[in-house]
Amino acid sequence: MRPGAQQYVVARQLYSEDSFTEDHEKVYRHRKTMLDHFKLYLTWDAKRAKNAALSLLPIISWIKIYQIKEWLIGDIVSGVSTGLVAVLQGLAYCLLASLPPWYGLFSAFFPVIIYFFLGTSRHISVGPFPVLSLMIGSVVTRLVPDVGPPANITGFEGLSMDDQRVLVASSLTFLVGIMQLAMGVMQVGFVVMYLSDTLVSGFTTAAAVHILVSQLKFILGLTVPGISGPLSLIYTLEIIFNKITSTNVCDVVISLVIMVVVFIVKELNDRFKSKLPVPIPIEVIMTVIACGVSYAFDFKTRFGIEVVGFIPQGYEPPMAPDLDIFQETAVEAFPMAIVGFAVAFSVAKVYSVKHDYTIDGNQELIAFGASNIFGASFKSFAASTALSRSAVQESTGGKTQIAGLLSAIIVMIVTLAIGFLLEPLPKSVLGAVVIVNLKGMLMQVRDVPYLWRRDKPDCVVWLATCIASIFLGLDLGLAVGLGVELISVVLRAQFSRCSVLANIKGTDIYRDRKDYIDIYEPEGVRIFRIPSPIFFANIDFLRTKLVEAVGFNPLRVLRKRNKAVRMIRKLLKKGDLQWTSKGFTNASCRPLKESEDESNMEELDQPTDFKDLPTRIDWNADLPANISVPRVDLHSLILDFAAVSFLDISALKGLKTALKELIRVEVEIYIVACDTYILQKLHDCSFFDNEVLPSMFFLTLHDAMLHILQKHPESTEEKSHYDKIITSVTIHHPGGSLRSRDRHDPETKF
Repeated sequence: MRPGAQQYVVARQLYSEDSFTEDHEKVYRHRKTMLDHFKLYLTWDAKRAKNAALSLLPIISWIKIYQIKEWLIGDIVSGVSTGLVAVLQGLAYCLLASLPPWYGLFSAFFPVIIYFFLGTSRHISVGPFPVLSLMIGSVVTRLVPDVGPPANITGFEGLSMDDQRVLVASSLTFLVGIMQLAMGVMQVGFVVMYLSDTLVSGFTTAAAVHILVSQLKFILGLTVPGISGPLSLIYTLEIIFNKITSTNVCDVVISLVIMVVVFIVKELNDRFKSKLPVPIPIEVIMTVIACGVSYAFDFKTRFGIEVVGFIPQGYEPPMAPDLDIFQETAVEAFPMAIVGFAVAFSVAKVYSVKHDYTIDGNQELIAFGASNIFGASFKSFAASTALSRSAVQESTGGKTQIAGLLSAIIVMIVTLAIGFLLEPLPKSVLGAVVIVNLKGMLMQVRDVPYLWRRDKPDCVVWLATCIASIFLGLDLGLAVGLGVELISVVLRAQFSRCSVLANIKGTDIYRDRKDYIDIYEPEGVRIFRIPSPIFFANIDFLRTKLVEAVGFNPLRVLRKRNKAVRMIRKLLKKGDLQWTSKGFTNASCRPLKESEDESNMEELDQPTDFKDLPTRIDWNADLPANISVPRVDLHSLILDFAAVSFLDISALKGLKTALKELIRVEVEIYIVACDTYILQKLHDCSFFDNEVLPSMFFLTLHDAMLHILQKHPESTEEKSHYDKIITSVTIHHPGGSLRSRDRHDPETKF
């Protein structure tokens, strides 16, 4: 760097890849094979055993640094607040799963205990998640419908409808846990990376619509059978509208009051959260009030509203899952495992960044898998994290999962001792609470205009996922969204934005020539930038774009030239054409016509052979015998490989064919900024031969350009144009100082 100036001066020789390798010795690195990795995986020592224990039980790492004086009070306040919300949401989200409400209390207790020991996030609140609850509900109503016989499963014999549904939900949850645990053990937590934020946003918005429709029957006090499968939402709405005249006015009034009050107070909580020590637990307050009013005025008898009803005290004995249900639900279980983990991991990642600690995706899979397996054994359904509940746990001062453990204790107290107080609670209150908590997910629809303006492919993914999930169901909708997302990625790579670069005058910088005014392009030189990996799906597209960039089809030109050579050789043999000091002359009085001989077409694709001709032919000069061959004004083509991250075998063959076609029409090829591993792969795959040479690879684009200008000085229109490409020479003086001066003599330019 020059002192006080925002510019740098570099003095080095011009490098091709070969010359750079000769001058700079590389460090030898042993590349581990699959066998090496396997041996390392099976090798254990004391340090690795300790790390494995810390990884498997993350509680050890944070319990050692637990600050009792600073953190304990916050965890207690957070645990109590979160526990009250967990009780209410457990009852409410259980309705989404088409199960008796008290089973939601089990889901807010058992998974939390296991996650306390195995989870890496210190702030998420584990328990029922509305989207998962709805997905479970669709499976439950499919196997045990409200109307009609249940599925032919042996384990259903002698069980009531509620018990059958609990068996389905717990067996499905057990299977989800097995899948999550297996993925965690196999270290495939990266699969969540394929669910982009856009896809998750569209999916959860559609899930919110499903949840909203599913709660209308409680809000309106109607009896609507559960429907699953494609278009289930449409059929449900049809039934609701057909029964709209049977609406229970008391349920509607209660729901509207609850929704208005909860919504207003939640907005106040958001607006004044910096001033409030803890958010006002308005859902809990309104639930207690509604429960008291319902009991005092006997809403169930007087107005015929549906209430929570009997809540048994204590926990039920553990139960084994049903293998027949595994077979019936395996297809639905996998997307549940992915969605449950993806949502929880996304929320956990937000809080880990905010509070500066790390989370492990694979360990999170293990934690949720074990939590669901343990919970399913005690008749709970699949757990993840609810966004609102996690927000309560974090915003009320929770520092660790001790807050989660305390929330589970609050749920346990309700289950064991005071659950009977919730028996007169109207289900419409739970439905109203669920709908109010959908605000965040429903408001994601505001992302659509932003996505359309900023990134239309992402917007298409959002819309496709949301629409498919609404009409086809959440499981098929997720599959459709994932398919559209992967297609969009492939299409972006397949039809990437190629560009022709030009030099920015006075610099060693090259940019798209369409974007800048003060640029310089040496005559006969073209720079083509490939902005994506080269693979089987885009090699033909890139070859087409390359032909457009150079302005001619090299294979067509080659065939024309070989036809011309064939005709000239034929005319010389007949004596109709003669070679003199002035070039070819017509020795025949009659006009010569170009032959249309199409025999041996394969030979026309081979390099031009000037054997038996008195001289090489200048293809840019006038040709004898009325022969016409397209002119090629290009003598050098630079391919910028800086953005090429990989190249497969199919693309390698297509690339070599394209390079040979250009080389055979006397266009010099230079490939710059090629990744070392790609270059090694080219050597390993026998890419090089007597036409395609390793010497065409240069270290940087500017190295290749300077080499071309040195080799083709006629490329510059006039001498002064050498100043347009920076070519500084640094001179070392005896005193040790460095002085840079510009040279205008071509001999000292390079």
